[in-house]
Amino acid sequence: MDIIRIIADELNAAAVQIQAAVDLLDDGATVPFVARYRKEVTGGLDDTQLRILAERLQYLRELQERKAVILKSIGEQGKMTEKLQAAIEECGNKTLLEDLYLPYKPKRRTKAQIARENGLQPLAELLLSEQDRLPENEAQAYLNEQVPDVKAALEGARAILLEQFAEDAQLTGMLRDKLWREAELHAQAVEGKETEGEKFKDYFHYQEAVCKMPGHRVLAVLRGRNEGVLQLSLKYRPDDVPVTEPSEYEQLIARHFKIDGNHKWLSDTVRLAWRAKIFLSLELEAFNRLKENADADAINVFAHNLKDLLLAAPAGRLPVLGLDPGYRTGIKTAVVSDTGKLLDTAVVYLHHEAEALEKLAALVKRHHVKLIAIGNGTASRETDKLAAQLLKRLPEAGLHKIVVSEAGASVYSASEQAAKEFPDLDVSLRGAVSIARRLQDPLAELVKIDPKSIGVGQYQHDVNQSRLAKSLDAVVEDCVNAVGVDVNTASAPLLARISGLNQTLAHNIVAYRDENGAFDNRRKLLKVPRLGEKAFEQAAGFLRINGGKEPLDASSVHPEAYSVVAKMLDDLQIKASDLIGNTSKISLIKPSDYITEQFGLPTILDILSELEKPGRDPRGEFHTASFAEGVNEISDLQAGMILEGVVSNVANFGAFVDIGVHQDGLVHISALSNRFVRDPREVVKAGDVVKVKVLEVDLPRKRIALTMRLDDDSEKQTFRQPENKYPARETKSQPARQKTVNSAMVDAFAKLKTN
Repeated sequence: MDIIRIIADELNAAAVQIQAAVDLLDDGATVPFVARYRKEVTGGLDDTQLRILAERLQYLRELQERKAVILKSIGEQGKMTEKLQAAIEECGNKTLLEDLYLPYKPKRRTKAQIARENGLQPLAELLLSEQDRLPENEAQAYLNEQVPDVKAALEGARAILLEQFAEDAQLTGMLRDKLWREAELHAQAVEGKETEGEKFKDYFHYQEAVCKMPGHRVLAVLRGRNEGVLQLSLKYRPDDVPVTEPSEYEQLIARHFKIDGNHKWLSDTVRLAWRAKIFLSLELEAFNRLKENADADAINVFAHNLKDLLLAAPAGRLPVLGLDPGYRTGIKTAVVSDTGKLLDTAVVYLHHEAEALEKLAALVKRHHVKLIAIGNGTASRETDKLAAQLLKRLPEAGLHKIVVSEAGASVYSASEQAAKEFPDLDVSLRGAVSIARRLQDPLAELVKIDPKSIGVGQYQHDVNQSRLAKSLDAVVEDCVNAVGVDVNTASAPLLARISGLNQTLAHNIVAYRDENGAFDNRRKLLKVPRLGEKAFEQAAGFLRINGGKEPLDASSVHPEAYSVVAKMLDDLQIKASDLIGNTSKISLIKPSDYITEQFGLPTILDILSELEKPGRDPRGEFHTASFAEGVNEISDLQAGMILEGVVSNVANFGAFVDIGVHQDGLVHISALSNRFVRDPREVVKAGDVVKVKVLEVDLPRKRIALTMRLDDDSEKQTFRQPENKYPARETKSQPARQKTVNSAMVDAFAKLKTN
């Protein structure tokens, strides 16, 4: 198996590109470093391609290792043939590989093995190959002490054939594919669990083609099963086919082994092989495949949303008042400086409004606050009202208030990192600090929190946790390195996400900085304990030093390429400070004049782009939503209202939008645009400010249906759903655009209940 060629074909890239990337990754290079600073070597493979490459490389190497184990095992048994060896070596799938190995895999002593030991293998072969023989007559010749009668002989022969049928790799592959294409998943409520499992009501009488089920519905029914509310099964035959008649699957087995359908003993053996052995195994495989596919979808959704949240536009270096809402315990407040330093804290209470306004006004005046960040948790709306009164009271302050997601703030408050930052600060007040800082710079603050606690996932607790963690860590790493960090102000958690660094090196950098003062050039990083040349090579381009001795240290130009810029400066006879940001001077540079064996055109163009706008932030411009006055609760909403809101989460079936009430509304994928939308992320992303129209409000179930097609008629929308909405045979022929805006609302809204 040529791993490099396989990956090259899958990524539509040249083998030399893939080999170069593999060599770099094997040598310890990180994906951000390779994507940004080794474009010539890899032919310009981007970070997404490199992540896929790394994942496939691991899978194929594991497959290769497994092949070696299997080849050795079969060889030691003396059962290897040229045909079998070729099939194993050419196999590119772990499941199919295990199919090939199954007949030779060491296993506990089975009925078939016992039957072979008792001399019944020839009987089984005879009955299969010469079907005109009568089983009862032929069995007489195989009786012995271990096989006392005809019944025992035939049972042993059947056990051998059952194992032979079930372990035929080609047959198993055909049956697996057919079952996946044609089977339906059936869900129904466990008797007596209807009231307890109300949130799964939409799946009490449900069926859908297995191969058509989207990930969020798979995870919903699997959660229902895990909670003991739903019973799930695969149905592979139409209702109008009697169970006494052989199914298409049984017929396929019979044809594969050239069995006459009129031969009762062999037909019964086929039926038993399918129903009691093969189907049960394939059913389990199908559920596992459903789960794996659903996990991949959910993890992909989480990764996209996390990326959008981390790369949300920062409000910038302005003093911020953070408000962590609360009723009984009060509103925890914290003021942070323009650099994120904690300046002041207080606790105010909604039921003492006048006193609260006095305290907040004093904080604003004392610290020249410009922005108010309000957490979106319990009492958020009431706190927002209080902040609105504060703005009216201090018009001269030029204040702006913004409601921000407080997901993960409580996790940060109780974390070891928060304890180190604020050892003497009450845990409840640390959350207000986090809320304020995440408005200033979402990326810098959110990296302190476990990505799984940020709250932008879909069924995140139901998916494979190690795969989820790996994916989210990759997203955080890519985002941090895409933006870059100021090495003199960055926290240890932020530095730890930089290419080539880890938690130990990040803490060592902070400790060195605290002891020796700010770094004035990148090369001084090599004085940090345990930070060697390799780590420096990987990290240097992503670390910024503003106001240092070397102007290029404030840019993403890597130190290894400083010589290229030096040559440009010599040719132009100017200083670096006169070239950086000078578009007219940069336009005089001819890129081809600076191409060398080490630095090709991609790197030269990156250098010129960075010189034009050094240290540019890839994040967009900061803006906020204005929630409607007088709309505080879901009961205040009416169909037809047009409101402004913030996209809080994007799923495969649509987008959830915070419109200032306690429950996010859903814009179904069919209501995102007047054109066909295949992926909601084509239209919106987490953090976007959008205008929406209220289609319907379901107060009992606390569901809000929204549309971004502002000319949609709200009177035609409904949450009601037919009893069995997704029968497989109807789904297959139903055009996607025939669905109404709310045709999939029920299962989509299940996220609000089950997440």
